[in-house]
Amino acid sequence: MWKVLCGLFLLGSLVSEGESLYCYRCMSNHPGCGTPLNWLWYWGETCPEYDDKCVKIIERKGSETIITRDCLSSVRNFRTDIPADRYEGCRPAAKDVRLGHYVNNSIHQLDIHRDYYDEVTWCFCYFDHRCNDATELKISALLAVAGIAVHYFVSI
Repeated sequence: MWKVLCGLFLLGSLVSEGESLYCYRCMSNHPGCGTPLNWLWYWGETCPEYDDKCVKIIERKGSETIITRDCLSSVRNFRTDIPADRYEGCRPAAKDVRLGHYVNNSIHQLDIHRDYYDEVTWCFCYFDHRCNDATELKISALLAVAGIAVHYFVSI
């Protein structure tokens, strides 16, 4: 009888309900966050919203490349160049014509029009590794093996 209870406890501990999406959250000027990403340093963090997407923003100016990895809900507050099409894949940034429209500033270093970078690419993912959509019940392969083992020991 104790084998059955131990098996049920093991099965119960292996079932986990996913509540949020895990994304890498870092910038390429941090160590290990460039290309390639060192996943030993950045294991991923949960996104704040339930229907969130992982984004990777690639900004290029000549040979300089800045890569930002984060959740869409986190960058939505301060980025105005998010493309309208947010499905899986990469696409160029949108141009915000109202950005800096009413500002008369001659200091070019402030970049009020956000036109410093020659090319800005947004990549959205929610199906790939560490871009996992975790809204459904997840059952691991270890759970299936444990279930077969419990069934075997009970029938003996």
